[in-house]
Amino acid sequence: MRTFQFALAASLAALALSGCTSLTPTGPAPDRTTAITILHTNDHHGRFWHNGDGEYGMAARKTVVDAIRAEVAAAGGYSLLLDGGDVNTGVPESDLQDAVPDFKGMNLLGYDAMAVGNHEFDKPPSVLAMQRKLAAFPMLSANIYRKGERMFAPYQLFNLGGVRVAVMGLTTEDTQKLGNPDNMQDLEFRSPIQEAAKLVPELRGKADVVIAATHMGHYADGEHGIQAPGDVEMARAVKGLDLVVGGHTQNPACMKAENVLDTAYVPGTPCSPDRQNGTWIVQAHEWGKYVGRADFQYRNGTFTLVKYALIPINLMKPAEEGATPQTYTAPIAENAEMLALLRPFQDFGQQKLLAPVGSSDARLEGDRSVVRRQATNLGMLIGQSMMDKTHADFAVVNAGGVRDSLPAGPITYKDVLKVHPFGNTLATLALSGREVLEYLQTATRMSPRSGGFPHFSGVEPILAGNTVVQARIAGAFVNPTQTYRMVINNFMAVGGDGYPKMTDHPGYVNTGFVDAEVLRAFIADHSPLQAARFAPPKPMTCVEKHCE
Repeated sequence: MRTFQFALAASLAALALSGCTSLTPTGPAPDRTTAITILHTNDHHGRFWHNGDGEYGMAARKTVVDAIRAEVAAAGGYSLLLDGGDVNTGVPESDLQDAVPDFKGMNLLGYDAMAVGNHEFDKPPSVLAMQRKLAAFPMLSANIYRKGERMFAPYQLFNLGGVRVAVMGLTTEDTQKLGNPDNMQDLEFRSPIQEAAKLVPELRGKADVVIAATHMGHYADGEHGIQAPGDVEMARAVKGLDLVVGGHTQNPACMKAENVLDTAYVPGTPCSPDRQNGTWIVQAHEWGKYVGRADFQYRNGTFTLVKYALIPINLMKPAEEGATPQTYTAPIAENAEMLALLRPFQDFGQQKLLAPVGSSDARLEGDRSVVRRQATNLGMLIGQSMMDKTHADFAVVNAGGVRDSLPAGPITYKDVLKVHPFGNTLATLALSGREVLEYLQTATRMSPRSGGFPHFSGVEPILAGNTVVQARIAGAFVNPTQTYRMVINNFMAVGGDGYPKMTDHPGYVNTGFVDAEVLRAFIADHSPLQAARFAPPKPMTCVEKHCE
């Protein structure tokens, strides 16, 4: 009997979803209440498999999503599953396989639509084209244009029990500077706020509910700093949005008070989503750590939020050393069908990645919160590996190209690929001393917390205030007329992270050496690594022309 009831509930869920393919032009019947549940995730970043502690993973996510869909359908309601973008980049097993397991997993989960994230452009255009073909759901973005035409569908329309729902996609305009320009030739990332302002009135004529699936970021009280405007700013500027399902900033959008983000949100506790200008704004942290659930009721033109929750996917409480880890909420079983689909991809990746390449006597720091604020030993090591490979005089490393730390003890190829997941190549430039100082001036003015924050190897800029007045290479002051060889990655060379475009410089050479392989070879050749050898030097300054 229990099996029959589950099968019936699942059948009802399937019928509810199949109703999303057509629209009722006249809209819902008056005085009828329709229950609509919006499920959402964002910033998956290759986490198709659970981590070493058994947290998240698409198999446990499917168990949760299937159960909610069955519950909602059995009660006569309808549901949509949406994603806020950035399926790509973050875990070597996924990166090595172009996120094929992730998109196949999303198909099995039954996603209805996703926003296009900036990391969807990390791979060459041919990979994105493959992923679009593989996805059994629309990838949406209204503000990405190619030669004057939208590259993606701007929205998708659904019929949920007679309620017409429009889901519009939007992508941060920062993508142009965050992604590899080589992968975005002929593309234009227009203001998502301006595109939304044009589209929402149009959608209001076609739909009863308008939802934006975005990859723009949730900045509390609209304080977006040097980043492009996000969901809060859009909701304040554009009237007529019922809900924003967001991504990009990778935080739970749980509010402690009006315009005050709860930065210490505890998994499993109540979450109050943001609301701006009548628009609800939700975001489910990152990596599939949560499934967001927003239960609404639609009646006579009013779309009312009844209940909201972030459902933790086997997230573990911090445990003292030696103690048994415990989940915040009841453990979630992994779906067998999803495990069977994904296991071959996981096994293939593990075979490639778990082979040791070397070791270190201490941790090499690459944590985002550190490496984007100060020089670290890992940044110095990366620069040194680039110099050794290309025989360059000095290296400049952008913090955005350092994505993880290297552990003390054994280091595997998987560890290396966590540091360098993008497959960037090394580029060298023959520069005059004058050009060297100009480039260093640009680098030193990169904002802390940004991906452009620089790490220098082989060169010591000398500052007077915020101005580079000199530099030392190999212990000698830079000679303005001498030629020096600089090495950077090709992402920086094509203008990524706000660096000057150098690909047209007569001294530019793309070596073709892949950054992860260069780092792997350096670790193998110099193991066991002595972390102290790569400690960053103190910045040099000049006071009244006396340098110290």
